Amino acid sequence: MRVLYGVQATGNGHISRARAMGKYLHAEGIAVDFLFSGRPADQLFDMQQFGDYQVKTGLTFVTEQGQISYPKTALRAKPLELWRDIRQLDCSAYDLVLTDFEPITAWAARMQKKRSVAFGHQYAFLHQIPQTHATPLSRNIFKFFAPGQQQIGLHWHHFNQPILPPIVDLEPAENTADTNKVLVYLPFENQNKVLQWLQPLTQYQFYLYGPGLSKSQLGHIQCSGPCVDEFKRDLHQSNAVISNAGFELVSEALQLQKRILVKALQGQMEQQSNALALTQLQLGQSTDTLNTDVIKIWLESQSHNNKVQYVNVAQALAKWIRAGACPTELQQLNLW
Repeated sequence: MRVLYGVQATGNGHISRARAMGKYLHAEGIAVDFLFSGRPADQLFDMQQFGDYQVKTGLTFVTEQGQISYPKTALRAKPLELWRDIRQLDCSAYDLVLTDFEPITAWAARMQKKRSVAFGHQYAFLHQIPQTHATPLSRNIFKFFAPGQQQIGLHWHHFNQPILPPIVDLEPAENTADTNKVLVYLPFENQNKVLQWLQPLTQYQFYLYGPGLSKSQLGHIQCSGPCVDEFKRDLHQSNAVISNAGFELVSEALQLQKRILVKALQGQMEQQSNALALTQLQLGQSTDTLNTDVIKIWLESQSHNNKVQYVNVAQALAKWIRAGACPTELQQLNLW
């Protein structure tokens, strides 16, 4: 069986899911070719697992100072290149096209009438789940950005809808959490401001990851640019996580029973809805603003309502795909 797997590479969450899925697809004897879009090739890191992958421009949103910039998003969009890449992608050699909210593979499969399965957090928004700041534009993005013949949504709870638990890329590890160790990942914020917020809180050890940061030690703050292995290690060892409201990191933090504080990317309906769901489920806390006082109060509160444990969804999906990806058989999987 040969599969083409498209991955939206704008954020690291989609790539993290692809790491988990790739391992189990290969374990099932499935040959996988990966295509990433939404980020320049020179900004991808630790990609050895994916072999000889393709990178396309695709379509993504531009963010500034913690919120989406729609004017810059429009200016940087390359619709003609996107259309050309869709038309030129040949799906004939594949038995199935998988897409994690990646538009080129999704639309190429649709135009060539190739069987396709779309899965990811975004497809959960096609169902009745907690949502806020929804607009006709956001609803159409979820519906048409990267459609599949079969669409599988992922979320932290089923909400009595036909959606699955998160796919998390975590290897078994001993829980060695340090009560004073805090992982901070706020890629949509100004990193200098993040450093200013953390500097007065000297009673904690912060492990700050973010774009543009170089590996350095600033007293009680250890800084690092994007990487995979060290990030996973620090996530395991941290007692708490402060992040934007992206889906994948929060899913991993939930699986590891970490305390979680999120600040949603403003103007991004998905993240704002994630923050709402997280608080409604009492799995973490959210804030509209971040500063030293907000972080200090939350760290001192010691609130911890996180009591979830998810099954290995990546393994179950890989087995389901190898068996033929029958929709009725997926409905029979008991993954909650």
